[in-house]
Amino acid sequence: MFKIKRLYTFMLQSFLPLFLMTFFICLFIVLMQFLWRYIDDLVGKGLEISVIAELFFYAALTMVPMALPLAILLASLMTFGNLGERFELTALKAAGISLLKAMKPLIVLMVFIAIGAFFFQNNVLPVAQTKMWTLLYSMRQKSPEVEIPEGVFYDQLPGFNIYVKEKNPESGSLYDVMIYDTSRGFDNARVLLADSGKMSMTEDQTHLFLTLHHGAQFENLREQQGGAGAGNMPYRRESFDEKRIMVAFDANFNRMDESGMRNQYVGKNIAELQATIDSVSARVDSIGDSYAKSIKEIPYLGLDRYRREYRNGELVKVPQKPVVLETPLNLDSIINAREGTFARSYYTQALMKAKRAKQDYEYKSFSMSDDRKTIRRHGIELQKKFTLSFACIIFFFIGAPLGAIIRKGGLGTPLIISVLLFIVYYIIDNTGYKMAREGRMEVWEGMWLSSAVLLPLGVFFTYKAMNDSAVFNKDAYVNFFTRLLGLHITRHYELKEVAMEDVVPAVAINELTKLDSMAGELLSTASKRPSYLSYLTAGLDPGQIKAVDTQMSHVIDYIANSREKIVVNKLSDYPVVSDFGVLHPFSRRWAGICAAVVFPVGLPLYIVGEHFRKSLVSKLKRTLAVDKELESLLGRPNDL
Repeated sequence: MFKIKRLYTFMLQSFLPLFLMTFFICLFIVLMQFLWRYIDDLVGKGLEISVIAELFFYAALTMVPMALPLAILLASLMTFGNLGERFELTALKAAGISLLKAMKPLIVLMVFIAIGAFFFQNNVLPVAQTKMWTLLYSMRQKSPEVEIPEGVFYDQLPGFNIYVKEKNPESGSLYDVMIYDTSRGFDNARVLLADSGKMSMTEDQTHLFLTLHHGAQFENLREQQGGAGAGNMPYRRESFDEKRIMVAFDANFNRMDESGMRNQYVGKNIAELQATIDSVSARVDSIGDSYAKSIKEIPYLGLDRYRREYRNGELVKVPQKPVVLETPLNLDSIINAREGTFARSYYTQALMKAKRAKQDYEYKSFSMSDDRKTIRRHGIELQKKFTLSFACIIFFFIGAPLGAIIRKGGLGTPLIISVLLFIVYYIIDNTGYKMAREGRMEVWEGMWLSSAVLLPLGVFFTYKAMNDSAVFNKDAYVNFFTRLLGLHITRHYELKEVAMEDVVPAVAINELTKLDSMAGELLSTASKRPSYLSYLTAGLDPGQIKAVDTQMSHVIDYIANSREKIVVNKLSDYPVVSDFGVLHPFSRRWAGICAAVVFPVGLPLYIVGEHFRKSLVSKLKRTLAVDKELESLLGRPNDL
């Protein structure tokens, strides 16, 4: 009978609630970003709550590809951070359970989530995007609610500008109304002034009625035909006690047809995207072949590459041999032999012909560029079906090991790290998307760029977490780069309160003598400046450098038990002799010979190696000087 282990159940119970919580939080955040982006298209349109809720539902489905990777990263960081902070990971490791085994149920869960994300991208997302964009464009086309403010001109009615000095909110009456009617053009504008008025909609919400009281109307009698000097423009003035104006204003919400959006790349699945790419690519190839064939058939300088003949009653084209001139044709002499007017006409005709050819080729390239853009956009959407699933797995292998390393739970540190990593991912992904969209790189390269950058990071964190490495240990990085750059590292030793072993001066002097001998032998070798070829093929013996470093560490560990403060303080003067790889760059002679031949590669290595060789010589001399001083101090009586 299949039974889930208690450890696996515990890991799933720890991860799933946090994952669901972070997913809905991330989805809410990206949904608010969507709202602020399109707030102007929604406010003031008089839309029903059900329509807005429908838009938000489809927008939430569309935002899942952005919220899911961030939620996985944050949830895995919090889960393993909490386990590390409560020392539960330490208990698991003490019981012989590795980090990878503890992650096993969550890895299986991530695989199922990745598979589900793929089917979501292929089956659900195209439908959601089609409905969301169709609904959003329909909202953009809807006319805004008529809400005339006080004291300013209102221009949301097509062809009308309305000014109202004061309104009565209870009755809806308008006072001191001024209307500019430009629906028939600015030259035929009408101006209406009224003491009061009222506004209402027809039952079908397609027209607006304006009822005005006690006012006057001014309008032109004919269209203006001439310019400024055409004479005076006759106009008419009309006084009225009551006047009604009907304005065409559709206040209904009309949904657009989804078929147009469904034919776009956002509304297609993998099969439809691939079919479109194949068909458009075939069209581009056929057009390109026809263009190439037409270029071959164009006669140049009156010479045709093909000779037309009738064979078996059919017209065929037979390639002709190129015309070979016995002497080169001097075009300058031909042009200069004619009069100046003819010469200029030759140049003018040639220039016009070149411009026509250029315009013709540019037009052909423009017609094909749209098809290439269509191929790229469909290819981008096709690659997105796979990148989301892979990103979910990568973010888990970044978040889980990183949480085990930092051992900080809650929302503080994990949230900061997750946001920073996701910003890096988003910038790289957006950069690759734009470069692929503009054709600056291949579509698959641009869409997989972010995954290619983050994959080594996930491998690195997983490796470090499984080996309990101190990734965020500042001192480890400082020491590494200090040794790499050959900088001086200062040792610090203090007198021990309790020494586990007494220092015997004779033994200490004997160990110092061994160190003197080894350091002196290495110094005699390192003091000689190697030639360019000998440095690249041999260099210094790394085993000899390692032996000196080991002996120095042994001497320091032994003498550090001394009860004399001056002796212990003197140990701090020892330099750190490191085994720099640049002092023996190639382990095989043939590799060094190749680097020596490739001069730009070998020369920088030689220059850097000389710097480290001189640093090693200085450190060895310092080591010999400290040895002499310690021998002098240890040689005194009662110097233990």
